[in-house]
Amino acid sequence: MKLIVLSLILASGTYAADLFVAPNGNDDNPGTFTQPLKTLEAARKLPGAKTIFVRGGLYELERTLKLDAKDSGVTWRAYKNEKPVIIGGRQITGFVPHKGDILKAPAIKGVYFRQLFFDGKRMHLARYPNFDERNPYGGGWAYADGKPVPMYKDIPGESKRTLQFKPTDARQWSRPDEGEVFVFPRYNWWNNIVRIKSVDPAAHTVTLAGDCSYAIRTFDRYYVRNLFEELDAPGEWYLDKQDCTLYFWPPASLAGKPVYAPTMRTILDIGPGAKDVTFRGFTFECCEGTAITLKDTTNCLIAASTIRNVGDYHGSGVTINGGFKNGVVGCDIHDTGSHGVSLSGGDRIKLTPAENFADNNYIHHIGVFHKHGVGVHLGGCGNRASHNLIHDGPRMGIQFAGNNLLIEYNHIRHMNLETEDTGAVYTGGRDWIGSRGTVIRYNYFHDMLGYGHDDKGVWHSPHFAWGVYLDDNTGGVDVIGNIVARCSRASIHLHNGRDNLVENNIFIEGRLQQIEYSGWTPTHRHWTNHLPTMIKGYESVAGQPAWQHMRNMNLHPTNAVLPDATIMSGNVLTRNIVCYQNPKAKLYAWRNLSFAHNRFDSNLVWHADQPLLTGMKNTPTNEQWSAWQKVGNDQHSLVADPLFVNPDKDDYRLRRNSPAFKLGFKPIPIEKIGPYPNELRATWPIVEAEGAREHPLVSEPHQ
Repeated sequence: MKLIVLSLILASGTYAADLFVAPNGNDDNPGTFTQPLKTLEAARKLPGAKTIFVRGGLYELERTLKLDAKDSGVTWRAYKNEKPVIIGGRQITGFVPHKGDILKAPAIKGVYFRQLFFDGKRMHLARYPNFDERNPYGGGWAYADGKPVPMYKDIPGESKRTLQFKPTDARQWSRPDEGEVFVFPRYNWWNNIVRIKSVDPAAHTVTLAGDCSYAIRTFDRYYVRNLFEELDAPGEWYLDKQDCTLYFWPPASLAGKPVYAPTMRTILDIGPGAKDVTFRGFTFECCEGTAITLKDTTNCLIAASTIRNVGDYHGSGVTINGGFKNGVVGCDIHDTGSHGVSLSGGDRIKLTPAENFADNNYIHHIGVFHKHGVGVHLGGCGNRASHNLIHDGPRMGIQFAGNNLLIEYNHIRHMNLETEDTGAVYTGGRDWIGSRGTVIRYNYFHDMLGYGHDDKGVWHSPHFAWGVYLDDNTGGVDVIGNIVARCSRASIHLHNGRDNLVENNIFIEGRLQQIEYSGWTPTHRHWTNHLPTMIKGYESVAGQPAWQHMRNMNLHPTNAVLPDATIMSGNVLTRNIVCYQNPKAKLYAWRNLSFAHNRFDSNLVWHADQPLLTGMKNTPTNEQWSAWQKVGNDQHSLVADPLFVNPDKDDYRLRRNSPAFKLGFKPIPIEKIGPYPNELRATWPIVEAEGAREHPLVSEPHQ
C-alpha cells in the first residue's frame, strides 16, 4: 500500500505536505487529491502545507483572502494546466422583465456596488450621452458650454464645482443628487468623477458636491452617470439603492452568461511579515478596488496569472507597497480602473533599494475610470519595470517618481489615447532629487498619440505627446539605447531638465520636432513656485553618503541660475540616431537654453536630404544646421542615411556599413525587448487585444 501511495504522489508531482482545493470539494475533507477542500480560506487554516494546488473552476470569495507572516513559504498554484478563477463578487440571478428590454432582479442585500459584469465584460452605469462602441475614446461625450478661455490662463476665484451645459443637453432626472459627472476639467490631463449636488435648469448649470482638480471650462468633455432615466441602451444598468433592485439592459441573452457584481474592494491581501508566498496560474476578477495588494512583504510573487475587470477610480491590478524583492511576473492585466501595476518601496534618503519588480507582463486597456491610470506606476528606490508589453491606455505607459529605478526592455505603444501633455514614460523633478539615478534603456516606444482640442474646441488626435518625457526640472536620468518612433510632438522632451544623459538612442519621425528642450528662467512661475520644495528636497539628502555619488549633486538649487538667466544645465545628447521625413518637422525645438552648459554632439541625423531646422532665429532654412554648429553644437555629428534594415516595417537594426558605427553607436538588443517565453508567463504566444492600432480614434469635434 505504501508503494502505491508513493507512486501516486510521484505521478502527480505532489507531496504529502500538499493540499488540494476544488469547487466540488468540502471543507471537512483532509485536502487530499481525492478529498479536496472547497475554499481557499480552509486551505489556509490547515498547517504544514508547502504547496496548495487549486483545481480549475470558479471560486466566489465571501471576503478578501488575507495572508500574513503565518502564511510564509507557501506556494498557491493552479493544478497543472487547469484554470481556477477567483471572483471577488457574487452572481446575480432572478431577472424578470421590467420595461421593454430592461430586466430587473433583487440585488445583493447590504452591498451598494458600482460595477457590473456580464459574460466577462464590464457594463456601463446608465449614462448620458451613451457610450459609443464604434468610437470608444472620441465619441460619447457632451461638451461644456460658455465663453472660451485659454487653457493656461488663470482666473482668480474660478469655481471647481460648476458645470455649464448646453440647452440641448438639458435632462430631466427625478433624483439628480444620485448622479455623477465624469469630466476632464480644463487641462485635459486627467478626469474627475464627482457627485451632483444640484441642477439649475434655468441657468443651465450643474453644481457638484465636491471640487474637481481644476475648473470645468468651455469645450471640456463630460458625461453624467448613475441616473435611472439614462438607462436607455444595451449594456447599461442602474442599481436603485432605496429598494435594492438592479435594472439591466443586457446586450445579449442571459442564457449561459452570468451577471456578477463585486462585493469587496480587494481579492487578495498579503500583509506585513509574509515571506516567500507565491500565487501562480490564477485568474482574479470582479472587485471594486485593487485586486491584489502586497504590503511590507519579502520575496512574494504574483505570477502567470490574469487580473482583469477590477478596480474603480482608485483601484489597480496589483499594488506592491514596501518590502523587498516582491514581483509581478508573467501576468496578463487588463480592464483595470486605474493602474495595471503599482510598485513602491525602498529608502530614497539612504538609497536603499527595495528591488520590487514588474517583469514580463502584458498590460493593456487600463485606466477605465481614472484617466491618470498607467501601465506601471513605479516609485520608491531601486525598483524595476522590465520586458512588459503595454498598450491602449488613457495616459502614460510607465510613470515613475523615485531614485535608482530601472526601466528596461519594455515595449510601449498606442498610449495617451484620452489625455494630452503626456508620454510613453514620464517623470517630474519638482523636488530637485526627482528621479535621479534612474535608467531608461533598451525600450521600444512608438505611436504615442495624445488627444486634445484647439482654441475653437475642435478635438483631434494625435496631439501633444512625447516618447520620453522628463518634466519639471527632472535631473540625473540616463536615457540609453531606446527606440522611439512616431510621437505626436517629439521623441524626447526635457522640460528644464538637468544632468540627464541621452545616448545611443534611435529617434524616428517626431511629428513636430525630434528633440525638444524647454527651459525656465528665474522669473518663471514654475521656478519661483517650486524653489522652496527643491531646496527642501536637496537638503534632505545632501549630507547622505549614498548621494555623494549621484551626478552633479554638489550644486544647491539656489545656485542653479546661470549667468545668462537660464537654468537648464548638464544635459548631454550624444551618439543618437535621428531620422525623419516630414518636411515641416524640426530637428530641434528649444527655448531658454544655454549651449555652453548643455552638450549636443556625435549624433547621426537624417532628414532625407532636406534642410535641418534647428531653431536658430533669424536664420534661413538651409543655413540653420551650419548656424547650429557654429555656436558649438553637434561639432562631430554626421548628416547621413543611417541605413536601417527595413524602416518601412519598423526594423531599425543597422546594416553593417551604417555611418552610425563611425560615431561609436552600439547596436540595440532589439531581440530582447518585450515579453519572453517562460514557465511563469500566463499565455504564450501573446495574442494582442485589438485597440487603437486596429481601430484608430476618431475625433468628435465640439458642436
